Amino acid sequence: MARQDWNTFGMTEQQCMIRDSVLDLLQAKLPTEKIRELDRAGEFPLDAYQSLADAGWMSLPFAEAQGGSGGSHKDLAVLVEAMAYHYASVATAYLTTVIYAGQHIALHGGDHLKRAYLPGIMDGSIRMAIALTEPGAGSDAAAISTRAERCGDRYVVSGQKLYITCAHVAHYLVAAVRTAPANDPAHAGHRGISMLLIPTDAPGVTIRMLDTLGRRSTRATEIFLDNVEVPVENLIGEENRGWRGLMKCLNMERLCLAAAGAGNMQHVIDYARDYATQRVQFGQPISQFQAVAHKFADMRIKAETTRLLTYRVAEMLDAGIEPRIETAMAKVVSTENDFDCANLGMQIMGGAGYMMEHDMQRFFRDSRIGPVGGGANEIQRNIIAQLMGL
Repeated sequence: MARQDWNTFGMTEQQCMIRDSVLDLLQAKLPTEKIRELDRAGEFPLDAYQSLADAGWMSLPFAEAQGGSGGSHKDLAVLVEAMAYHYASVATAYLTTVIYAGQHIALHGGDHLKRAYLPGIMDGSIRMAIALTEPGAGSDAAAISTRAERCGDRYVVSGQKLYITCAHVAHYLVAAVRTAPANDPAHAGHRGISMLLIPTDAPGVTIRMLDTLGRRSTRATEIFLDNVEVPVENLIGEENRGWRGLMKCLNMERLCLAAAGAGNMQHVIDYARDYATQRVQFGQPISQFQAVAHKFADMRIKAETTRLLTYRVAEMLDAGIEPRIETAMAKVVSTENDFDCANLGMQIMGGAGYMMEHDMQRFFRDSRIGPVGGGANEIQRNIIAQLMGL
């Protein structure tokens, strides 16, 4: 499949090299047939993940003072877009450790946590997962009930986490827990939440894999925490003030979700175009029919609109601005456009798109989690409305 000629206006020569280098690496380490095997088996793309680490890509978003490359937010967006173009789940694998969990340590962890864990994240030897959602706390994250009781120099953690990505291959969880005393009105809701680093091999931790529609290579899991003992020094940030850290990490998370969606939909367009230019009906390629051509036009509009908003958010972050409304908008636009493009791709390919021997059905399955995960789009719209003063 020929790669689409991406619009590189506004990208530096180095950023174009980031894109091309990552695509070349992944094509060599994770060819199409291997992706299909991983998807069928529900197997984590470990070889490709380690290859990304060996090439230094895990270090890109970390500060040079922490041993990282000190890349910009726009560099990160370029990297994630390229990874997601190749395979949605390899981008998810990267983001789960490096951004969703790892940035909590980089931004809020004490020096002892940074020294102990950031080098392993960067060289690929340490994988992490962010554990936030619970059976009774998803969109309403302030309703978290997993408790961490302080007992001398340790916390004792009990509770349950649900739909946690990549926990089955993680060495550590960055978990949101309730540390404030029960029935303490001064620390109710989000005011009594802390972030705690929990080893997945600790006694009392049970992780069960769940069967999902898409993103099967990175899986969702259910986690049971039964009197798990964790050293007090594994606290990330301040006790009872973890919510502030969670919110600070969301801008980068949503930027990456938007960039991943942009990469996904560009692959959909390329894949469907290859099919439509070769599939002949009524004596001509179906791409020549206006009904099909207009679908491609709509897909390209959605893809470019997503990229424009995504890179605007990245540039705002690089300028030191906190684009809360823009990141929420980017997440909504990207994930919904991604699903729309996959749906249009299925329609263009007709019966072939529905067959498991073609990749379009995987693009469709993988895209559906976008409007749900990372903060449901209904919640993003609530945030946008609130920031509008409504």
